[in-house]
Amino acid sequence: MDMLNPHCGIDRDDRNVVRLTICNAGSLNILGSDVTDAVRSGLQQLATDSSIRVLVLAGQSEKSLIGGADIKEMARLDPTTAEAFITRLRDLCEAVRAFPAPVIARMPGWCLGGGLEVAAACDIRIAAHDAKFGMPEVRVGIPSVIHAALLPRLIGWGHARWLVMTAENIDAPTALTWGLVDVVAPEGGLDAAVEHTIAALLACGPHALRAQKDLLRQWEELPLKQSVDLSIKVFGRSFLTDEPTRLMRGFIERKR
Repeated sequence: MDMLNPHCGIDRDDRNVVRLTICNAGSLNILGSDVTDAVRSGLQQLATDSSIRVLVLAGQSEKSLIGGADIKEMARLDPTTAEAFITRLRDLCEAVRAFPAPVIARMPGWCLGGGLEVAAACDIRIAAHDAKFGMPEVRVGIPSVIHAALLPRLIGWGHARWLVMTAENIDAPTALTWGLVDVVAPEGGLDAAVEHTIAALLACGPHALRAQKDLLRQWEELPLKQSVDLSIKVFGRSFLTDEPTRLMRGFIERKR
Protein backbone atom coordinates (compact mmCIF):
# COMPACT_ATOMS: atom_id res chain seq x y z
CA MET A 1 0.00 0.00 0.00
CA ASP A 2 1.30 3.43 -0.95
CA MET A 3 0.63 6.34 1.41
CA LEU A 4 -0.64 9.61 0.00
CA ASN A 5 -0.43 11.02 3.52
CA PRO A 6 -0.41 9.55 7.07
CA HIS A 7 -4.13 8.73 6.97
CA CYS A 8 -4.68 7.84 3.34
CA GLY A 9 -3.34 4.58 1.87
CA ILE A 10 -3.73 3.60 -1.78
CA ASP A 11 -3.75 0.25 -3.57
CA ARG A 12 -4.18 0.24 -7.35
CA ASP A 13 -4.54 -2.78 -9.63
CA ASP A 14 -3.94 -3.20 -13.35
CA ARG A 15 -7.63 -2.50 -14.08
CA ASN A 16 -7.29 1.00 -12.63
CA VAL A 17 -9.39 0.07 -9.62
CA VAL A 18 -8.16 2.03 -6.60
CA ARG A 19 -8.75 1.18 -2.96
CA LEU A 20 -8.43 4.14 -0.61
CA THR A 21 -7.88 2.95 2.96
CA ILE A 22 -8.40 5.25 5.93
CA CYS A 23 -5.28 4.59 8.04
CA ASN A 24 -3.95 5.32 11.50
CA ALA A 25 -7.35 6.39 12.82
CA GLY A 26 -7.76 3.97 15.72
CA SER A 27 -9.50 0.63 15.92
CA LEU A 28 -12.80 2.06 14.65
CA ASN A 29 -11.35 4.42 11.99
CA ILE A 30 -12.55 7.56 13.77
CA LEU A 31 -12.69 10.91 11.99
CA GLY A 32 -10.82 13.56 13.92
CA SER A 33 -9.97 16.80 12.14
CA ASP A 34 -6.54 15.59 11.01
CA VAL A 35 -7.95 12.35 9.58
CA THR A 36 -10.87 14.13 7.93
CA ASP A 37 -8.60 16.66 6.23
CA ALA A 38 -6.15 13.97 5.12
CA VAL A 39 -8.79 11.73 3.54
CA ARG A 40 -10.43 14.69 1.80
CA SER A 41 -7.04 15.75 0.46
CA GLY A 42 -6.37 12.23 -0.80
CA LEU A 43 -9.73 12.08 -2.56
CA GLN A 44 -9.18 15.44 -4.20
CA GLN A 45 -5.73 14.36 -5.37
CA LEU A 46 -7.09 11.13 -6.87
CA ALA A 47 -10.01 12.95 -8.49
CA THR A 48 -7.62 14.52 -10.99
CA ASP A 49 -6.65 11.07 -12.33
CA SER A 50 -8.98 10.39 -15.26
CA SER A 51 -7.75 6.81 -15.64
CA ILE A 52 -9.36 5.62 -12.38
CA ARG A 53 -12.33 3.36 -13.17
CA VAL A 54 -13.62 2.57 -9.67
CA LEU A 55 -12.72 3.77 -6.18
CA VAL A 56 -13.30 1.55 -3.13
CA LEU A 57 -13.42 3.38 0.20
CA ALA A 58 -12.32 1.18 3.11
CA GLY A 59 -11.10 1.36 6.68
CA GLN A 60 -7.80 -0.07 7.90
CA SER A 61 -9.59 -1.78 10.78
CA GLU A 62 -12.09 -4.52 10.02
CA LYS A 63 -14.15 -3.29 12.97
CA SER A 64 -15.71 -0.53 10.85
CA LEU A 65 -15.65 1.55 7.72
CA ILE A 66 -15.81 4.69 9.86
CA GLY A 67 -16.95 4.49 13.46
CA GLY A 68 -17.98 8.16 13.53
CA ALA A 69 -16.51 11.56 14.28
CA ASP A 70 -14.05 11.97 17.17
CA ILE A 71 -16.20 12.50 20.26
CA LYS A 72 -13.16 13.39 22.39
CA GLU A 73 -12.38 16.25 20.02
CA MET A 74 -16.02 17.33 19.80
CA ALA A 75 -16.35 17.47 23.58
CA ARG A 76 -13.88 20.39 23.58
CA LEU A 77 -15.65 22.45 20.90
CA ASP A 78 -17.34 25.84 21.23
CA PRO A 79 -19.80 27.28 18.68
CA THR A 80 -17.05 28.64 16.43
CA THR A 81 -14.80 25.59 16.48
CA ALA A 82 -17.87 23.35 16.14
CA GLU A 83 -18.73 24.98 12.84
CA ALA A 84 -15.14 24.55 11.66
CA PHE A 85 -15.17 20.87 12.69
CA ILE A 86 -18.41 20.05 10.90
CA THR A 87 -17.38 22.04 7.83
CA ARG A 88 -14.36 19.76 7.50
CA LEU A 89 -16.63 16.72 7.57
CA ARG A 90 -18.98 18.32 5.05
CA ASP A 91 -16.06 18.93 2.72
CA LEU A 92 -15.00 15.28 3.02
CA CYS A 93 -18.50 14.07 2.15
CA GLU A 94 -18.63 16.47 -0.79
CA ALA A 95 -15.27 15.18 -2.02
CA VAL A 96 -16.81 11.71 -2.09
CA ARG A 97 -19.94 12.92 -3.91
CA ALA A 98 -17.88 14.91 -6.39
CA PHE A 99 -15.40 12.12 -7.12
CA PRO A 100 -15.73 11.58 -10.89
CA ALA A 101 -15.61 7.77 -10.90
CA PRO A 102 -18.00 5.44 -9.03
CA VAL A 103 -17.23 5.08 -5.31
CA ILE A 104 -18.02 1.88 -3.42
CA ALA A 105 -18.24 1.93 0.38
CA ARG A 106 -16.84 -1.32 1.83
CA MET A 107 -18.66 -1.64 5.14
CA PRO A 108 -17.56 -4.18 7.78
CA GLY A 109 -18.57 -3.85 11.41
CA TRP A 110 -19.78 -0.46 12.59
CA CYS A 111 -20.73 2.57 10.52
CA LEU A 112 -21.99 5.37 12.73
CA GLY A 113 -22.76 9.08 12.64
CA GLY A 114 -20.32 10.95 10.45
CA GLY A 115 -19.17 7.62 9.05
CA LEU A 116 -22.67 6.84 7.84
CA GLU A 117 -22.83 10.31 6.27
CA VAL A 118 -19.61 9.57 4.35
CA ALA A 119 -21.08 6.22 3.28
CA ALA A 120 -24.30 7.91 2.18
CA ALA A 121 -22.21 10.13 -0.08
CA CYS A 122 -20.78 7.04 -1.83
CA ASP A 123 -22.48 5.65 -4.91
CA ILE A 124 -22.76 2.04 -3.77
CA ARG A 125 -22.75 0.60 -0.25
CA ILE A 126 -21.78 -3.03 0.35
CA ALA A 127 -22.05 -4.33 3.90
CA ALA A 128 -20.80 -7.36 5.78
CA HIS A 129 -23.43 -9.75 7.12
CA ASP A 130 -22.88 -8.52 10.68
CA ALA A 131 -22.52 -4.78 9.98
CA LYS A 132 -24.32 -2.29 12.24
CA PHE A 133 -25.49 1.24 11.44
CA GLY A 134 -26.68 4.20 13.44
CA MET A 135 -26.88 7.96 13.91
CA PRO A 136 -26.15 8.43 17.64
CA GLU A 137 -25.63 12.20 17.68
CA VAL A 138 -28.73 13.22 19.64
CA ARG A 139 -27.63 10.98 22.52
CA VAL A 140 -24.53 13.14 22.97
CA GLY A 141 -26.37 16.44 22.66
CA ILE A 142 -25.94 17.35 18.99
CA PRO A 143 -28.19 16.92 15.94
CA SER A 144 -27.29 14.87 12.90
CA VAL A 145 -26.42 17.40 10.20
CA ILE A 146 -24.68 17.87 6.83
CA HIS A 147 -24.98 14.70 4.72
CA ALA A 148 -27.51 13.13 7.03
CA ALA A 149 -29.69 15.17 4.66
CA LEU A 150 -29.10 12.41 2.11
CA LEU A 151 -30.81 9.82 4.31
CA PRO A 152 -34.44 10.74 3.48
CA ARG A 153 -33.55 10.44 -0.22
CA LEU A 154 -32.08 6.98 0.38
CA ILE A 155 -34.45 5.43 2.90
CA GLY A 156 -37.50 7.71 3.09
CA TRP A 157 -38.52 10.24 5.68
CA GLY A 158 -39.93 7.75 8.16
CA HIS A 159 -36.83 5.59 8.41
CA ALA A 160 -34.58 8.67 8.40
CA ARG A 161 -36.55 10.19 11.29
CA TRP A 162 -36.26 6.94 13.22
CA LEU A 163 -32.48 6.79 12.79
CA VAL A 164 -31.69 10.40 13.67
CA MET A 165 -34.30 10.85 16.43
CA THR A 166 -34.05 7.55 18.33
CA ALA A 167 -30.27 7.06 17.92
CA GLU A 168 -30.99 3.32 17.80
CA ASN A 169 -28.79 1.07 15.66
CA ILE A 170 -29.97 -1.22 12.89
CA ASP A 171 -28.44 -4.44 11.57
CA ALA A 172 -27.42 -5.28 8.01
CA PRO A 173 -30.65 -7.07 6.96
CA THR A 174 -32.69 -4.08 8.15
CA ALA A 175 -30.36 -1.67 6.35
CA LEU A 176 -30.82 -3.68 3.15
CA THR A 177 -34.61 -3.71 3.50
CA TRP A 178 -34.64 0.04 4.09
CA GLY A 179 -32.35 0.73 1.13
CA LEU A 180 -29.51 2.11 3.25
CA VAL A 181 -27.13 -0.46 1.74
CA ASP A 182 -27.25 -2.07 -1.69
CA VAL A 183 -25.74 -5.47 -0.91
CA VAL A 184 -25.28 -7.54 2.25
CA ALA A 185 -22.49 -10.06 1.76
CA PRO A 186 -22.65 -13.57 3.25
CA GLU A 187 -20.29 -14.37 6.12
CA GLY A 188 -16.71 -14.09 4.91
CA GLY A 189 -17.84 -12.77 1.54
CA LEU A 190 -17.46 -9.00 1.81
CA ASP A 191 -14.52 -8.67 -0.56
CA ALA A 192 -16.11 -11.07 -3.04
CA ALA A 193 -19.28 -8.97 -3.03
CA VAL A 194 -17.22 -5.81 -3.60
CA GLU A 195 -15.37 -7.52 -6.45
CA HIS A 196 -18.65 -8.62 -8.07
CA THR A 197 -19.82 -5.00 -8.14
CA ILE A 198 -16.44 -3.80 -9.43
CA ALA A 199 -16.73 -6.28 -12.31
CA ALA A 200 -20.18 -4.97 -13.18
CA LEU A 201 -18.90 -1.38 -13.22
CA LEU A 202 -15.86 -2.29 -15.31
CA ALA A 203 -18.15 -3.84 -17.92
CA CYS A 204 -19.65 -0.38 -18.53
CA GLY A 205 -18.26 2.48 -20.59
CA PRO A 206 -15.95 4.54 -18.35
CA HIS A 207 -16.95 7.86 -19.91
CA ALA A 208 -20.63 6.93 -19.68
CA LEU A 209 -20.28 5.99 -16.00
CA ARG A 210 -18.61 9.27 -15.14
CA ALA A 211 -21.34 11.17 -17.00
CA GLN A 212 -24.01 9.11 -15.26
CA LYS A 213 -22.58 9.81 -11.82
CA ASP A 214 -22.44 13.53 -12.56
CA LEU A 215 -26.08 13.46 -13.71
CA LEU A 216 -27.21 11.58 -10.63
CA ARG A 217 -25.53 14.12 -8.38
CA GLN A 218 -27.37 16.94 -10.17
CA TRP A 219 -30.67 15.05 -10.21
CA GLU A 220 -30.52 14.96 -6.41
CA GLU A 221 -30.69 18.76 -6.36
CA LEU A 222 -32.61 19.89 -9.46
CA PRO A 223 -36.35 19.96 -10.17
CA LEU A 224 -37.59 17.27 -12.56
CA LYS A 225 -37.88 19.38 -15.73
CA GLN A 226 -34.39 20.82 -15.31
CA SER A 227 -33.05 17.32 -14.74
CA VAL A 228 -34.68 16.05 -17.92
CA ASP A 229 -33.52 18.99 -20.03
CA LEU A 230 -29.98 18.82 -18.64
CA SER A 231 -29.77 15.18 -19.69
CA ILE A 232 -30.26 15.93 -23.38
CA LYS A 233 -26.97 17.75 -23.81
CA VAL A 234 -25.14 15.17 -21.70
CA PHE A 235 -26.47 12.46 -24.01
CA GLY A 236 -25.25 14.37 -27.04
CA ARG A 237 -21.82 14.93 -25.56
CA SER A 238 -21.40 11.21 -25.00
CA PHE A 239 -20.90 10.86 -28.77
CA LEU A 240 -17.83 13.08 -28.69
CA THR A 241 -15.89 9.88 -27.95
CA ASP A 242 -15.99 6.57 -29.81
CA GLU A 243 -17.33 4.81 -26.70
CA PRO A 244 -21.02 4.61 -27.76
CA THR A 245 -20.25 3.48 -31.32
CA ARG A 246 -17.67 0.94 -30.19
CA LEU A 247 -19.75 -0.56 -27.40
CA MET A 248 -22.99 -0.57 -29.39
CA ARG A 249 -21.25 -2.29 -32.30
CA GLY A 250 -19.94 -4.93 -29.92
CA PHE A 251 -23.44 -5.43 -28.51
CA ILE A 252 -24.95 -5.83 -31.99
CA GLU A 253 -22.28 -8.28 -33.07
CA ARG A 254 -22.83 -10.42 -29.96
CA LYS A 255 -26.53 -10.66 -30.83
CA ARG A 256 -25.87 -12.07 -34.32
